[in-house]
Amino acid sequence: MTIRKGEPWGSSGPLARDGIVAASDREVRAMVEAARRDGRSPTEVGLLGGDLCRTVGGRGDGARLKDEWATRLPVDVASVTIDGERYWFVAHLVARRSWWRGRVVAVMNAQWLGRWDVAPRSHPNDGLLDLFDADLSFDDRWKARSRLVTGTHVPHPGIEQKRAPSMTLEFERPLDIYLDGDRVARGSSLEISVEPDAVVCVV
Repeated sequence: MTIRKGEPWGSSGPLARDGIVAASDREVRAMVEAARRDGRSPTEVGLLGGDLCRTVGGRGDGARLKDEWATRLPVDVASVTIDGERYWFVAHLVARRSWWRGRVVAVMNAQWLGRWDVAPRSHPNDGLLDLFDADLSFDDRWKARSRLVTGTHVPHPGIEQKRAPSMTLEFERPLDIYLDGDRVARGSSLEISVEPDAVVCVV
């Protein structure tokens, strides 16, 4: 069940014996994609690194994952169909040709993208995805880039923001699509939706 305002999130307990440990978002995504393509539920995962780990307060402490005081959290994932082919991501989707010119789109399930606080209001278990869509001038890009570290790049009149459980994106020209830091495709039509409570993460 997705988190509700004022209610506690998660519970205490160690990583399941058959759980896996992941040091990056791409490792979690690979596990989720493999499970979804096989028609099974994703395995529990202990987070040691990555933007999702940072978003949920993970410390990168492997020993803690075996402790009864570890924190077990239900987390959403997202699916995206890119020009007819389906993929999954756990932290973020980025569509761009370049950071410095043309349209840049970020769809966030996590708060962080590297050292950038892209989505200060994002929560990975609220059943929503956070969209940031912009095509800024060079000067505005430079200013926004410097403010991304503190999450003060928004609100901005040139950055469209949206929070929704699903969304469709169309690009006039195909853009490179990055899922959790990996370039997976080049596409012009994206259908994205959240899958609530898809995986249990332990930190």
